[in-house]
Amino acid sequence: MAAQTRASADTDPLLAPGIHLSGEALMGLRHLARRGFGPGTRTLAGLPGGIVTRRRGRGSEPDDVRLWSEGDDRRHIDRNATARTGILHVRTHHDERDRAVVLLVDLRPSMLFGTKRALRSVAAAEALVLLGWRIVGDGGRVGLVALGAGEPVVVRPASGERAMTAVTGALALAHARALADGATQDPALTGGLTLAQSLLPSGGHLVIGSALDAPGDDFDHLLTVMAERLSIRLVLVSDAFERARPPGFYPFATPDGRRGTVQASRADKAPPSADARLVAYARRGIEGLRLDVEAGPEAYAPLMERLDAVL
Repeated sequence: MAAQTRASADTDPLLAPGIHLSGEALMGLRHLARRGFGPGTRTLAGLPGGIVTRRRGRGSEPDDVRLWSEGDDRRHIDRNATARTGILHVRTHHDERDRAVVLLVDLRPSMLFGTKRALRSVAAAEALVLLGWRIVGDGGRVGLVALGAGEPVVVRPASGERAMTAVTGALALAHARALADGATQDPALTGGLTLAQSLLPSGGHLVIGSALDAPGDDFDHLLTVMAERLSIRLVLVSDAFERARPPGFYPFATPDGRRGTVQASRADKAPPSADARLVAYARRGIEGLRLDVEAGPEAYAPLMERLDAVL
């Protein structure tokens, strides 16, 4: 299989590791996302700073009936089961929060770039899929807006493994289309924001995976307005070349086979760092984190665990 993959990558650069986004690989991330995420800890969440807390709300939907144990609240005693068996039983309940989350994955031309391990678009997809697996594992609903140069790909929020099957399949398809499209201009992100907002109820959650290149003139204003109705989080994708660009000549290749060299000099103006941009958004109540492309899913999993805790 590995030999076949290498052979395919030699004939079609779009199938090379780090460029091709496999739906099967995204489905496989569920095991990484759910490490240490069993039923006993499902309602526990690690917050930034190492604090562990139980999510607020006992809920009103019955979950299960079990034997009484020391420390249980007497108000939760199930009278029917107790009377029927002659042994104290208590009733448990679901978490009362119904989390609806839309993952907005940026697949525009500027995201189809990378210098180590993978394209920025691939890294964004991996991280948000890890988050999606955590959300459905905790009973939440997940949807998708995959925004490229053409028509966006949309999956409405739903729950369970079936929802993630739809999300991963749609994301892999949208990424393949973006690579094959050959477009060079980024459309504004505002259309994707509006579409994502239409999929969510008030109080829903929007998570954006993007480098935020050329987001559009109205992007910041629209994001601030939406933050009054939705919980918005940013996963700001950062390539190593953006963070440290030593002077020199750098070869490049494009999906259509074109090759060349670009020169970087000390006189080049450095773009705003991802960390500085995150600080600016945090001042407006929009929290986020930096995602380093070269790190990979193993490193993304604890980051998504922290992000899941505050959704």
